[in-house]
Amino acid sequence: MTTTATEHLLRADGVTVRFGGLTALDDVGLQVAPGSVVGLIGPNGAGKTTLFNVLSGVLRPTAGTITWKGAPPPGRRTHHLARTGIARTFQGLNLFSMMTVLDNVVAGADRLATGGPFSLITGLGRHHRDERELRARAMAALERFGVAEYAHRMPGTLPYGLQKQVALARACVSEPELLLLDEPASGLSGEQIGALADQIRGFSRDMAVVLVEHHMDLVMEVCDHIVVLNFGRVISTGTPQEVQADPQVTEAYLGTPADTSGDVNGAAR
Repeated sequence: MTTTATEHLLRADGVTVRFGGLTALDDVGLQVAPGSVVGLIGPNGAGKTTLFNVLSGVLRPTAGTITWKGAPPPGRRTHHLARTGIARTFQGLNLFSMMTVLDNVVAGADRLATGGPFSLITGLGRHHRDERELRARAMAALERFGVAEYAHRMPGTLPYGLQKQVALARACVSEPELLLLDEPASGLSGEQIGALADQIRGFSRDMAVVLVEHHMDLVMEVCDHIVVLNFGRVISTGTPQEVQADPQVTEAYLGTPADTSGDVNGAAR
């Protein structure tokens, strides 16, 4: 299916997740249009990570539907979604410690291989051509993120900020249509967060982005649309300006009713 500017790449409707007697998400909806940056925010325990795991195929919802380009995703596991054009990063980076930086990024490009599993296992057919092409793509991604000089280093030998760039390169090397960013600013300095904001705005030229983040300044700067969760329910949705002006959001973050619209910036740092 070809996506038009008016359609949604990803849509969640009525998503509910229960763990025993605990309802982590209750009738949650989310829409992601092509080229948009959608922020997912809320206080600790609001259900952000649970929803993110549903969107990325890590967790199956108790109820509700997820659609990709207007149809059910072809499979609900992370690797199935990756093949459809959905990529994600992780809070803990999840880089392979015993593989070089380059090989980590090559692993993120495997959906672009054309030889199929038989070629991969036997080394016949297109295997060698695929390997050359994927390594070239991986090097180009490392160049894009400014870490090509570390291609043959192990990730654990790099500073944390550089490891973050490797993780972004791995997520973007497959040219996804949707990038799911899980707290990309955590552990970064103010200067690095500023550079990250520029990167996220750049991503939206080629792909849509869903951003789970606690740094409100970053969220308000880069997002076109924000969904606010509290206790597993959507309490506000809209532009950054609309969300900032919503008294329910101020109350959720500060824990007291707001007499004025207030300023959410910095409340959840």
